[in-house]
Formats: sequence, C-alpha cells, structure tokens
Amino acid sequence: MSKLEDARKIINEVDQQMAELFAKRMKAVEMVAAHKKERGLPILDTAREEEILRKNAEYIPDEELKSYYVNFLKSNMSISRSYQHRLLEGMRVAYSGVPGAFADIAARKIFPDASAVPYPDFKAAYESVVSGECDCAVLPIENSYAGDVSQVMDLAFFGNLSINGIYDMEIVQNLVGVEGASVRDIKEVYSHPQGLSQCAGYIRDHGLIAHEAPNTAVAAQKVAQEGKKEIAAIASIETASIYGLKVLDKSINASSVNTTRFAVFTPFPNRNIARDNYFVMNFTVKNEAGGLGKAVSAIGDCGFNLRALKSRPSKDLIWEYYFFAEGEGNINSEQGEKMLAELKKHCSNLKVVGSFEKEQKLEH
Repeated sequence: MSKLEDARKIINEVDQQMAELFAKRMKAVEMVAAHKKERGLPILDTAREEEILRKNAEYIPDEELKSYYVNFLKSNMSISRSYQHRLLEGMRVAYSGVPGAFADIAARKIFPDASAVPYPDFKAAYESVVSGECDCAVLPIENSYAGDVSQVMDLAFFGNLSINGIYDMEIVQNLVGVEGASVRDIKEVYSHPQGLSQCAGYIRDHGLIAHEAPNTAVAAQKVAQEGKKEIAAIASIETASIYGLKVLDKSINASSVNTTRFAVFTPFPNRNIARDNYFVMNFTVKNEAGGLGKAVSAIGDCGFNLRALKSRPSKDLIWEYYFFAEGEGNINSEQGEKMLAELKKHCSNLKVVGSFEKEQKLEH
C-alpha cells in the first residue's frame, strides 16, 4: 500500500469518527438551544465563544496547525449558531404594544428568530409567560428621559418571573407621514406622551398641534389609516416601514441621549457561578431604626457595588415601601451567599430577581 493510500485510509477513519462526534455535538447543541429558550437567552454568546477558542487552541501544540484549528472551531460555532436559529424559530416573545412599538423592535433585535407577540399592557405580557403562552417577555424598566417604568418594577416585585438580561436600546424619534407629504404640509402630529415630550421643541418651532396616542406605533397606524398629508406621527424608522409611511424628518428628539432599558423576563433563573457579574433584587427592610442603612451597608461591606436603589409603595401596608436594587458582582458566588445572609438579618422580604453577565447594548 502506498503512502497516499495509507493517508487516505487514516483520513477516512478520522472522518467517520468526526461524523459520529459531530452528531453527538449537535445533540448537545439542541440541549443548549432548549436551555436558552426557556431562560430567554440570545443565541450569540461572544464571551463564551472567545473563552472556548482560547482554551481549545491549547490542545494543539503545533503552532503552525493552531491557527487552522481555531478556524475549524469558528466554523463549528457558526454551524452551531445556525442550527440554534432554526430550533428557536418557534419561540414566542411577549411585549406590550402593537407591531412597530419600541418594545417590539427590542424583542426582534434580542430574539431575531422568534415570533414577537403583542399584548395590550405590561401585565398581560408578563402573565402570558406565567401561563406558558409565551416563552419570555421583553418589557421596559427605565427610560433615560422619562425615568422608571413603575408598573414593570411592581411586576418584578410581586411576580415570580426572573430577569435574565437587560438590554439598552437608543430611542430615535422621527417625523413620519404618508407618501407625497412633506414637512411643510404637516399641521397635526400624533405620538406617545413621551415622544411628544421628547420632541416638544420641534413641535413648537413648527407650530404643530400635538395629540397623544397609546404608543408611537398606534400613532403611525392612525396616520397610515387616515392617509392625510396634514397629519404625521412621531415614531421610529422601523415603525414607519411597517405601516408604509415615509420619514419626513429624522432625529427630531431634543436629547441625543435617549435610551430605554429592556428586561427579559423568563420562568427560569439563569445563574452562572463563573461569569455572572450583575444582579437585580427586591427587598423590604424591617421596621427598625437605620434598617435601610444597614441593608445598604451589608451590600457594600461584602464587596458589591450598588448601582441603583429605587423605592416603590409596597401596596400591602400604607406608607411602607419595597426597594428595587441593581448591583455589580457575582451574587451566585460564596461572597454573594454571605451578602444575602447578611441582608436577611435586616430585611423582612428578600428576592433575587435575576443575575447575568452584563448589561448589553442593542445595535441599530
């Protein structure tokens, strides 16, 4: 047998072994996809992939072959992501509003392969996950211009769902109208109260009559249905496209720093002892002198950075409040367990709502 035939025999044997291992690997990918679906996690995990590339590259001592092996791994990862995309096509993501609302846009950016399902309000979207009608919900928790979304904070406190990720999305408002219309034609404008507030200077300068709508997508829908050149909506470019409207003027909001933070609510927590570095929790303090100060000190004394602390009426007793806290540090670590044990000494109620690696920014 020639050297060529020997080489081909080895390659055939290895290819057979690799085919068996490939099938085994893709079964594991199915398990990963199922885990991500029930916990509302995105398919691409850049940090995890980089970690695997660094670690697995060390298995190849030959420096010349190492770069080829890394490319081989990257190809495997790409195939894995492609398979996960197909597996997650049946995922249902709830949001509050109508198609084209900013929450709809956020849901589609986070879960591009899923079906975004509209609900009339925050509670209905949240409850759809509790009932199993949807796999997760994407709900706003804060806007840099308008502040906290108190209804969603209450759902996080009183409900049982977990937050497995927070995503920042820049909100850009545009003047949109029917085909053939121009800015000079517009006499009246419709939008959500926040949209009108963010564009108050533009509305005033152009002498427009402002009308409130439940959200920006409903405003765009109304303009499209009426088909008049004299009316416009303030909404996103994506919303304009959905309702067949034309962008008459771009980026008309007064503040260029306008961001909404969206949380992904799921039935199952996603705790990663090795990588989580961000947490959300709710607590109520005991009715004693310095109770809140002791609770806050317990967090800092254990080495955790409290990024935000917000109070809301508890609704159970008049003039009693619960606290919505966001912090940095791995709450699933031994130090995290110590911090929670200390907090329990000063809190009448304590609930970790969620933990995850980091807050992420959604790109346009």
